Amino acid sequence: MQVVHTIADLRSALAGRGRPAFVPTMGNLHAGHMSLVRQAKPLGDVLVASIFVNRLQFLPNEDFDSYPRTLQDDCAKLQAEGCDIVFAPKESDLYPEPQTFKVQPDPALADILEGHFRPGFFTGVCTVVLKLFNAVFGSTGGGTAVFGKKDYQQRLVIERMVQQLALPVTIVGAEIARAEGGLALSSRNGYLSAQELEQAQALSRALHALAQATRQGQTPLAQLEAQASAALNALGWQTDYLTVRLRDNLQSPGHAQLASTPLVALGAARLGSTRLIDNLEF
Repeated sequence: MQVVHTIADLRSALAGRGRPAFVPTMGNLHAGHMSLVRQAKPLGDVLVASIFVNRLQFLPNEDFDSYPRTLQDDCAKLQAEGCDIVFAPKESDLYPEPQTFKVQPDPALADILEGHFRPGFFTGVCTVVLKLFNAVFGSTGGGTAVFGKKDYQQRLVIERMVQQLALPVTIVGAEIARAEGGLALSSRNGYLSAQELEQAQALSRALHALAQATRQGQTPLAQLEAQASAALNALGWQTDYLTVRLRDNLQSPGHAQLASTPLVALGAARLGSTRLIDNLEF
């Protein structure tokens, strides 16, 4: 397995190796990331994973400086899964000058939910992902990138960016990896105490209950969402949103769509100082 740090070295390592399968990460890898790597491996001729903590997608009060950076352990895990190339740029490698050119995603999709509570987040995500795509696929004619469905809105935003900018990249969404009890695996779970890890299972349970109540269609959806948030807050959480949306565009469904239209329940809430997200398609 090769570990490279510059775009030039990455392109050199990819030369003549066919179409890449790519897994972009921010490192501190866990079993959820490994499931993405395993899913990606048969989708290309060469498997590339990136490790980069992207400053552009962190708000000033968020955990950029404290976000865990575990490159040596990450590389060992990736090598064990058969990864061919790890692209681990320093900030100065990926942003050698201030990144004044940025990707502005569609506000209808990017300024709701996560984008409402984290203004500018998806601009930072799209900018770095486009740059990573250019680094990985720019000299290879395209390929496949795998993103986890835990970041549901992020995956939709990236799919729309790829479509509108005619990028030669196929986006594959990988199912959420969960711990026993239902907690979605996340690097930020490492911030939780043992007691909080037990309490964190309540988020996935709340989404299941909201989905079940939505399909029954006996109570207005806004009331169900408010009740779900209040119930989670009563357990000591601070809820940003618990909501049901249409899968394809994350807009609110009409009453006639609640019975059988493909929907997704999404949640974001803080437990102590840790903000967790999760979702459930139904």
